[in-house]
Amino acid sequence: MKVEVIAIGDELLIGQTINTNAAWMGARLADLGASVEYCTVIRDERQSMLNAFELALKRVDVVLVTGGLGPTKDDITKKVICEFFDTRLVHDEATLKNVEALFASFGRPVLDVNVQQAMVPEIATILHNAHGTAPGIYIERDGKVLVSMPGVPYEMKYLMQEHVIPRIGEKFELKSLYYKTIQTQGLGETVIAQRIEDIEDEIRAQGIGFAYLPSPGAVRLRLSSEVNDEKQKLVDSYVGSIKERLPAYVFGDGHTSLQEVVGKILLEQGKTMSTVESCTGGAISQSIVSVPGSSSYFEGSVISYSNRIKSELVNVRQETLDQFGAVSKEVVEEMAVNGRTILATDFCVSVSGIAGPDGGSEEKPVGTVWIGVASEGRVLSKKFRFGNNRERNIRRSVLSALNLLRCELLEINIEKS
Repeated sequence: MKVEVIAIGDELLIGQTINTNAAWMGARLADLGASVEYCTVIRDERQSMLNAFELALKRVDVVLVTGGLGPTKDDITKKVICEFFDTRLVHDEATLKNVEALFASFGRPVLDVNVQQAMVPEIATILHNAHGTAPGIYIERDGKVLVSMPGVPYEMKYLMQEHVIPRIGEKFELKSLYYKTIQTQGLGETVIAQRIEDIEDEIRAQGIGFAYLPSPGAVRLRLSSEVNDEKQKLVDSYVGSIKERLPAYVFGDGHTSLQEVVGKILLEQGKTMSTVESCTGGAISQSIVSVPGSSSYFEGSVISYSNRIKSELVNVRQETLDQFGAVSKEVVEEMAVNGRTILATDFCVSVSGIAGPDGGSEEKPVGTVWIGVASEGRVLSKKFRFGNNRERNIRRSVLSALNLLRCELLEINIEKS
């Protein structure tokens, strides 16, 4: 089954909104064994839609459209779909009742513009949207399928999971894939490739798919095969071999985040943690508290961005700051040790660096970051050299700090890995 994703919205084209929907749909469809051949982003404009629908239905089996289904006048997708399929909008009572129920739950009256959500293409199968007022629209013609869904991510995901995937799974004979994803942090893809070269050669010789999926600060490794017992056992075996080869860098499987992994370990060990952050400005803490239940192990943070705060609140000695500078092994270790005492936790993670784009020197260029982890009777620190992009440096600092903490919790010697 070949698929094309069409995302409608001027905001996508001008960079106001990132097209996360396409990435999410691509991952879920790959799980089904479907092939996403094209991803098209177009303006919220009649002729652009007509052209995109016509081309897509010529070259793929299923067209998934997101966006332009809102109640306002600039949302014209339903009207253009009617024009394309030579049909008309009709009232759908079930959709109207859904709109009324949603507004009643908010304690708000239904406006005339919201009632228009109940107008749907006459030839369409209507997909109930439990999370919004705009229903999904499912149309079949000449063996092809076009589905139109709202662009709001959580509404699209609900419709895909509850309606679209089951329907297209029944209509098309899909060859499911078995795959495992290994999540790594701290090594680039070329270094990983060197370290597991022999394993990768065996994997490919067995006819198993292998892909590197890099992102700032992390690399995912994906192994995939057809669904049968023999190949699945091989995939699982190779996943185990890679984990054994890279214990300090492999932190999880699937889509589990590093902060979730760290949180789970802290819960299992009954430990607590805190942070003292400089160049990350609270980003480590933010990643930790994004995990539900993090209050069970995360106590708090001191954002010591300036040297004054490092000295006055975190008790970093002024002579240490003067002699070594804020971005140094000595300062980051004092931050971690003192932060652990001040915040009364089992572990404290500290970070100090030069995020950029300014502030670097020949000795300490932009992207230089020191990270420390203090526990009872021990403090570990590590120096990192990232790049000159501020956003990526902060992201990499967060991931590196979390992984350093993970290694300390699991007593993995990162220096020997």
